[in-house]
This record gives sequence, structure tokens and C-alpha cells, in this order.
Amino acid sequence: MRTGIIGTGRIGSTLARILVAAGHQVVLANARGPRSLAPLLAELGPGAAAGRPVEAAGQADLLVLMVPFATVGGLLPPHVVQDKVLVDATNAFNGPGAADPAGRGSSELVAEWYPGARVVKSLNTMYFETLAVAGTVPGRQPSERLAHFTAGDDAKAKEIVAGIITDLGFVPVDTGPLHSGGILQQPGGPLYNRPLTEAQALAWI
Repeated sequence: MRTGIIGTGRIGSTLARILVAAGHQVVLANARGPRSLAPLLAELGPGAAAGRPVEAAGQADLLVLMVPFATVGGLLPPHVVQDKVLVDATNAFNGPGAADPAGRGSSELVAEWYPGARVVKSLNTMYFETLAVAGTVPGRQPSERLAHFTAGDDAKAKEIVAGIITDLGFVPVDTGPLHSGGILQQPGGPLYNRPLTEAQALAWI
């Protein structure tokens, strides 16, 4: 499976590194264009390629959004992600949340903007420095592995994302549907930016 990553800041670049280290192929895109990614591609080697956002979305089997939330709407033509697993790893720091007048979480808006996509909220709660190393700590017991969360309304899409999380050395924890589960993960929720084991995460859920 080839994973597309749109957004190559600290968190997007970190995800690319650990995916390639785990044997996955990645295709990267950002707002500055493929040339700006040459140093990162040289570091990642043959497992990585680059393109513009529409190209990355078209080439990927699974797409991860790691851009500022305010840029997500209109970022891609909706047909490009039709029937694809779309991982919303964005964070709406000043956007919709549990107190939104309509009661929606930010990932529900992403699902509205891309109605044909199989949206999963995931990979948004962990600081990039923790993400870089926590999945490969030598000697860590299974019960000590840190959790990454999945929320969504498509069970198979969540299974696919959970498989990637496992490949990276973390434990997947399903937080439920996109609405309630996504709100648990977004800024202000009890799971955001809290390194938790599976048992600790389940206690919060």
C-alpha cells in the first residue's frame, strides 16, 4: 500500500520517515511544490516520491492530511479521493469542536467536504518527537506500547489504518464513530497530546 502524505512539516516528515523505515512506500506533497522536497526524498531513498497534492492523492492508496485545518476545504477535488481511505490528521485549534453550534467535530466537516472519501480521524494526537521514536523503543513490552487512535464510520477503513499503526510499532485503539470518537481526539479532547498506553486510553474512552 502506498501512503500519500499532504503536508511535510515536522509531523508529516516524521510520519514519512517512520513509514519508510517500516517498509511502506510514500508519496509526499506540500504547498511549495515537489522541488522543495528534494532533500527529504534524498534522505528517504527509493521508497519515497513527491508530487503536487492532486498527484499525491491520485497515486496513493491511502491519503493522510497533515496540513493546517483551515486549508483542508478546497485542497483537493473531491473526486480524487473518491472511495479512498482519507486520514484526517489535522487539528482545528480554533475551529469546530465539541462546543460547535452544530455539535460537529472537525473531522465531520472534512467528511462533508470530501463526501466520497472513507474518512478516519487518526495520527493527530502525538507530538512529532514522540512519534519519531516511541514505536521503536528497544525492549518495550506490548502492554507498554503507546496508542494511536482511529475514529470513523467505515469499519474496514479503520482496520486499514489500524494495520499501519501496528506496523509502526504502536497499538491501535478504536475511539468509535467519526462524531464522538473524533471529538475525543481533537484539541481539547481527553486523548489529545497525551502519550497513553492502550489500557490508559481505554480508561479515558
